Amino acid sequence: MRSLTITKDLFFLSLVLGGIAALTFALLRVEKIAAPRSLKNNELALTGVVGVAEAIDSAFAEDWASRHLVHADQVDNLLVARRISLGIAGTIPSLAEIREFESQPEADQVSWWVARLLEDRRTSNYLAERFTRALVGVEDGPFLIFRRRRFVSWLSNQLYLNRPYDELVSEILTEEGLWTDTPAVNFYTRTIIQEEESNKPDPVLLAGRTSRAFLGMRIDCLQCHDDFLDSVELGEPSDLRSGTQLDFHSLAAFFSDVESSLLGIRDVEEHQPYQYQLLDENKVSVVVPTVPFLEELDGKEGNQRRRLANWVTHKDNRPFARAAVNRIWAIMFGRGLVNPIDEIPLGGPFPEVLEILTDDFISHGFDLHRLIRVIGATNALRLNSAVGFAITQSHEDSVAVFPTIRLRPEQVAGAIGQSTSLTTINSSSHIMTRLMKFGQQIEFVSRFGDPGEDEFRDRGETVTQRLLMLNGEMVGERLENILNAPSHLASLSPDVDTAVDVIYLTTLTRHPNAEELDKAVNGLNETALDQRGEEVIDLYWSLMNSAEFRWNH
Repeated sequence: MRSLTITKDLFFLSLVLGGIAALTFALLRVEKIAAPRSLKNNELALTGVVGVAEAIDSAFAEDWASRHLVHADQVDNLLVARRISLGIAGTIPSLAEIREFESQPEADQVSWWVARLLEDRRTSNYLAERFTRALVGVEDGPFLIFRRRRFVSWLSNQLYLNRPYDELVSEILTEEGLWTDTPAVNFYTRTIIQEEESNKPDPVLLAGRTSRAFLGMRIDCLQCHDDFLDSVELGEPSDLRSGTQLDFHSLAAFFSDVESSLLGIRDVEEHQPYQYQLLDENKVSVVVPTVPFLEELDGKEGNQRRRLANWVTHKDNRPFARAAVNRIWAIMFGRGLVNPIDEIPLGGPFPEVLEILTDDFISHGFDLHRLIRVIGATNALRLNSAVGFAITQSHEDSVAVFPTIRLRPEQVAGAIGQSTSLTTINSSSHIMTRLMKFGQQIEFVSRFGDPGEDEFRDRGETVTQRLLMLNGEMVGERLENILNAPSHLASLSPDVDTAVDVIYLTTLTRHPNAEELDKAVNGLNETALDQRGEEVIDLYWSLMNSAEFRWNH
């Protein structure tokens, strides 16, 4: 019996020692992060990216000089990595990724990180959700015939494979089939009003979605009347005119032949004219499909939807490329080069940086990954948001400082989940880890408040949101779970200095300064060992509720 007890004690001791060894390794190194495949033997591509980024930097510098603006200094690479991660992946870097990031040559750290994220499913999933909001909204839509998750999953796959953006949009506009096995058609089924007998996709809603999401233009205000305020410019870029009600419905007419049947979304065999009673007419009339500008790009080839797709994605249709560039910039910076992002005037004027990026985007085959690499290489992404001078609207418009943007609900939830884990939470994580994070994030976003489709509109923080961060379930559960980082750091950390450093890295993506480190270390050293867990949780909680954690800065 005694030998059995000794054996149990040795087994328990080996488990404890093994746990300490494992955690020590995690704190110092964590899991190996694979080198991005796209950086191997790719010097020519990276050289081209750097060249465009330098042109952008020069354009900003000239603009600042012409406006007599003082610009912010640059921040360190870790903060840049945090900004990029929040922008395109919706979360913050894990401790594992930070360790690997810091092991790279300093000059290559940011490009390594961008390449790493572009090969991570977190990025494609997050970008797919952000694009989906513009394409089909955030609501559940028509029962049975609309599969939003299928659409997001399909779009994520396309973005992960870096499918050319023009091809991607063309498929969305022209695809046929069932909403289950042909996910792109959910762009159409989302607009079906099931209470109506026709059970057809709504051409009016489709025209509004198309103009806003793909062209960056709000012409849906022309649905009911002509533009009397000269706020919508259409026609030829060299001969602009105010938009008319006919312009909008001529665009909607491209969708008149689309129907929903047992075979899914398809074009009817017999043409169905689009009919509408315009405001200044006494009866319903047939409206012919006509593009609202750059008519020479409409080759009139194929059916109506194919004609429209060819025109929208044409390389000479710069509003299409501008809209994509401006949206990606807004996702990474929190605000676009032109704001609102879906109200870019046809005739300009356009920021020079927008035109440089648009030229590069078109000339490189509408490559979204390259676009993100270029933006990631610019100095604009490295500017500080905390400066010693008064920030004016001119500073923000000219990107002379990095904008301070409140984190979106899913970004806050992603940061909470990742900061309380020493390992990276991604598609390679255990299924239970991902399910737990998914459930907690869904509930958190629901309570925090989803910004909806108009996601770039600045909103103030509410009392409910502050209370959710102060004593919400997700924060409490993540901090108090014995399987998460706070518990491990409190009981198995090799020393207090390392524990404090890791807490700052996992929450704020930076090392603590001397004052912060000294204060935190002294507080933990003065705490009894059996109570240290509560002190570690308190430190985590304090940092999570700081403005530095809740804002992109």
